Amino acid sequence: METNNLILHKIKEQESTLGFSKHEQLVSGIINAIDAKILSKGDPLPSVNTMVRELGFARKTIVKAYTELKDRGLVESKNRLGYYISNDTTNQRLKIALVLYAFQAFQEKFYNTFRETMGDNVHIDVYFHHNNIDFLESILTSIKGRYGMYVIAPVPDIRLRSILLQIPPEKVIIVDRYLDFCPEISFVSQKFYQPFLNTLNSLTSSFSRFESIVFFFRPNSDNPQGLHDAFTEYVENQSFDYEVLDNYRSGSIRKGSAYITLSDSDLWELLKDCKEQNLILGEDVGILSHNDSSIKEIVLDGITTFSTDFNEMARKAAEFVKVRKPTQVIIPSILFRRGSL
Repeated sequence: METNNLILHKIKEQESTLGFSKHEQLVSGIINAIDAKILSKGDPLPSVNTMVRELGFARKTIVKAYTELKDRGLVESKNRLGYYISNDTTNQRLKIALVLYAFQAFQEKFYNTFRETMGDNVHIDVYFHHNNIDFLESILTSIKGRYGMYVIAPVPDIRLRSILLQIPPEKVIIVDRYLDFCPEISFVSQKFYQPFLNTLNSLTSSFSRFESIVFFFRPNSDNPQGLHDAFTEYVENQSFDYEVLDNYRSGSIRKGSAYITLSDSDLWELLKDCKEQNLILGEDVGILSHNDSSIKEIVLDGITTFSTDFNEMARKAAEFVKVRKPTQVIIPSILFRRGSL
């Protein structure tokens, strides 16, 4: 009871703060109580009913304040047990869960731009699901309610919708892969089938200089199925000789072939063999790589890539997190033509 009185006193101290709404008085008062060591991690907050009775504020005002404290990562709610202090570091404004496939180069680019755009006054935890729906479900179940915002690179599985809807939609944004079965959730995504087909069509004159096209695609992986469908349609329409292989096997490079890689590990092995066998990139062998990076821009006079703009994707996602305005944006794909094709 004494603790509750001290908390209420801290809240009432904020009444004299010019321009503060009632919910801002509550938030500021509770933060001051944490800073004064009146409240520590694990301590319960006064119940909503207690706050209503003692302060005379509306119930929705109390709930709004507690929700903002949850968004800042300072408070968590436990079913039927009330609200508890979950973090006593009060200088962070917002706690964000960033759930990605893996820390690949293009996802690192997304993270760095997202982090920079959000600024210093946030806390970001990164999780990886490796395109495994069970693992993603486990992650989201374990962190549900612990963050103010959730930025999620999805797994293309129909179960995902029910998993995501366990979190309030206004706190979730999907990034990277577009899904058409989550219409109520904001997204900043890319599409694969039509953009890749357009890319391939624009490269027909380059591909025609080679005897065959080899496409590396791993079924049941994080490789988007739309890329496989677009490639198959393209080569059959153009009557190119082609192969679709799971991955590149070291030493198997063939003069006169063009290669399309989705995995950077395949790309580096290809380039290594090209160099060891004195094959001229862009003449003896062609390469088209997915997802651009600064390394691909400069290595061996440049690797031709098709890629979305992950910096723009990250900026758009950060904007949603800041303003909480529903958004549904498709980031277009770009072809970067360089010496390899």
